[in-house]
Amino acid sequence: MNFCSLYSGSSGNSIFVSSKNARILIDAGLPGKSIEKALDSIGENPKDIDGIFVTHEHTDHTKGVGVLSRKYNIPIYTHPLTWKAMMSTVGKIKEENIRIIDTQCVTIKDMDIISYMLPHDAAYPQGYAIHCGNKKFCLATDLGYFSKEVEYALKDADAILLESNHDVEMLKFGPYPYTLKRRILSNVGHLSNEDCGKAILSILGTNTKKVMLGHLSKTNNYPELAYQTVVNVLTENGVKLDRDIKLFMAKRDMPSNYIEF
Repeated sequence: MNFCSLYSGSSGNSIFVSSKNARILIDAGLPGKSIEKALDSIGENPKDIDGIFVTHEHTDHTKGVGVLSRKYNIPIYTHPLTWKAMMSTVGKIKEENIRIIDTQCVTIKDMDIISYMLPHDAAYPQGYAIHCGNKKFCLATDLGYFSKEVEYALKDADAILLESNHDVEMLKFGPYPYTLKRRILSNVGHLSNEDCGKAILSILGTNTKKVMLGHLSKTNNYPELAYQTVVNVLTENGVKLDRDIKLFMAKRDMPSNYIEF
């Protein structure tokens, strides 16, 4: 399997995941042309995308969904409550391309895609675990805390994209209004750098995991700060980089780290 973060952050999110036979996007939160450009830069054709899996209805995850579905005849997969919340903004979609996920697992060619709920302030936010053979990739961003359900989903994954959204002190003393700060720090907001590090500790096992830190705030974080905070939490608890875990950073505005596992 392979995955690549095409874009990751509050400005827009889209993740490409492929197996031998299948290709999917998780979210398409930028204009369609931006997604096309990103796919082209990693040697992929939008015509080959088998489905777009939407985590939740916020526009930084859905902006390009409708355009891509109409242009390339791509099915959209999401929870019924999410579809209800997003349908007015994505535009007209072919009936056969509206794939409501009313069961936990969807199979596309050689991929099994399993959904799990995330603690976030949306209609029905979901993460996805992508299985192919004995390999597994998981996505968990936009979560206010690292719930037991998310921990269970990520525990045996080979590769993970996990939120490391903000530095708590930067957020507290930053320019955001109080109500927004409170929302981000709540149990339905976003995961901090330190809590991301603690989350990784809880899912380490015998195999070396590849973990990409993503969905960084442009205002309340820096890539170097997110990376170093997570590294500090891990090394203080005896974790060896490259032996126990390989850490990567997802870039905000371009594809980053095409990862094979």
